[in-house]
Amino acid sequence: MVILSIGIRPQSELAKNAGLEVNARNGIVVDAFLKTSDPNIYAIGDAIEVTEFISGTKTMIPLAGPANKQGRICADNVAGKNVAFKGSMGTCVAKVFDLTVAATGINEKTLKREGKVYGVDYYTVLVHPNSHAGYYPGALPMTLKVIFDLSGKVLGAQNVGYDGVEKRIDVIATAIRFGANVFDLTELELAYAPPYSSAKDPVNMAGFVAENILNGLEKPFQWHEFKDMSKDMVILDVREPMEREMGFIPNAINIPVDQLRARLVELDKSKSYVIYCAVGIRGHAASRILAQNGFQSVFNLIGGFATYSTVFCQENGEMCGGTIMNAEIHVSETGDIEHDDAYTDAQDDANAQVIKVNACGLQCPGPIMQVHKALEVMNPGDILEIKATDPGFMNDIQVWCDKTGNTLLDSGKEDKAFYANIRKGRKKPQVAPTAVKDDKTMVVFSGELDKAIASLIIANGAASMGKKVTLFFTFWGLNVLRKTEKQNVKKDFISKMFSGMMPRGTTKLKLSNMNMLGMGPKMIRMVMKKHNVDSVEDMLKMAIDNGVRLVACNMSMDLMGITAEELIEGVEFGGVASMLGAAEDSNMSLFI
Repeated sequence: MVILSIGIRPQSELAKNAGLEVNARNGIVVDAFLKTSDPNIYAIGDAIEVTEFISGTKTMIPLAGPANKQGRICADNVAGKNVAFKGSMGTCVAKVFDLTVAATGINEKTLKREGKVYGVDYYTVLVHPNSHAGYYPGALPMTLKVIFDLSGKVLGAQNVGYDGVEKRIDVIATAIRFGANVFDLTELELAYAPPYSSAKDPVNMAGFVAENILNGLEKPFQWHEFKDMSKDMVILDVREPMEREMGFIPNAINIPVDQLRARLVELDKSKSYVIYCAVGIRGHAASRILAQNGFQSVFNLIGGFATYSTVFCQENGEMCGGTIMNAEIHVSETGDIEHDDAYTDAQDDANAQVIKVNACGLQCPGPIMQVHKALEVMNPGDILEIKATDPGFMNDIQVWCDKTGNTLLDSGKEDKAFYANIRKGRKKPQVAPTAVKDDKTMVVFSGELDKAIASLIIANGAASMGKKVTLFFTFWGLNVLRKTEKQNVKKDFISKMFSGMMPRGTTKLKLSNMNMLGMGPKMIRMVMKKHNVDSVEDMLKMAIDNGVRLVACNMSMDLMGITAEELIEGVEFGGVASMLGAAEDSNMSLFI
């Protein structure tokens, strides 16, 4: 199907033949009282030139609403009254298949055509709220864009979605008509009940974001600014690792917002950061965390990854007009593409258990999280039938299935919801493919405090990205794992001498440089505390909680006179074979 959207042209031949003035686009020129250049002739409707209500410029707005009001005004004036038509904002709505599209006021194209510059003359905000409360069935997402000048005056808005779209545009159109600004949008008291809206209406949400920008609480970053972004800027993804599996902005580092305060030490305050999450809310929280901890140049991607992914392709970062798809193609060792239409390792359909999940009303990553939880307790070959109202779910679930080794049997749209049928597991290949090596291994040889901190930061970062991490402690590195308190264990003279001369636990570790008779470690701990960085003791506990393997070298323990009783809980014991085995399955091995 090809749809041509080429605009319309006024049919004004009669006016021209009558000698009436027309503009460059053949629109009939009228005054505020709808009189033409001939004072005895009035003109109304789609063919006339009108005043744009907000900017005061002349334009053409062929809409039935303004035309009908012009008809009433014209009749009054013909009857002897003196009523002016104050102009039109072009408030409109259209149904495009299942979508509703609505707009009011000036759009960004018009502003640019008039020479206005983003960030100098105006700002825009994008929000992706639901049509009503997510916990009430049938909530569907929308994308609302509001344009405003630097004083906060609302210039225009556009909205697209499935339900409640025109309602929000009507509210903003009314606000514009009465001279409201974005601060007024935050205070609008609109009808609320779970079937109809949320306690914070989408119009309120757009106002909140705009207010944050104008009050200096947030520096906005728009999707089109990536094209000219400085190479020195760092892109920070604050979503959860599971969300990242469905696509991400190239070269972005990932620190979930809940871990951000504990991992600030990983970020360089001298750099500029563009932060993004799914829709912008967590991005705002993350930008405030960085700003309050001394980061000077922090920007939040307006609309988050939901906006970015509709414009850019993951593969090359160029504008492509489609939703991000980064599904892997599975190729066998013979070079053939493996299709998902056969399942030699799964149960027959007749024996497969069918699980149904309703994720309607949940926004990303809610539906994917529900899929993950359901599949965890299902058997290979079982089928999950899930429904969601998030349109992005259709693309996300394909990528997620490819990434996690599950099979998407079918997906589509049914009534006002999107569905997906997923079989747990995928076809077992005839020839076992080479396993992807994605683990991380570090040999911790040194026993200095700064090197221990570096090791644990890297380990916790990798673990948060879902990687299997092994830390192999040998020789002086064993001191990191020692308990602080002296243990009552029996040793020979040499072992006592060796262990007695070495630091007992992380609190006794020295710095590799600038130790300054023990002042250095105290100073670095003080600075870490000031900047809300976890202590090395907390990092060590976090590593254990995150599933990081802490392996102590048996041979080194014997040489250094250290016994198992002297090491903290959660430590495994192994030799060089244990380290080499972990390294075999890793794509990164570090010696620290």
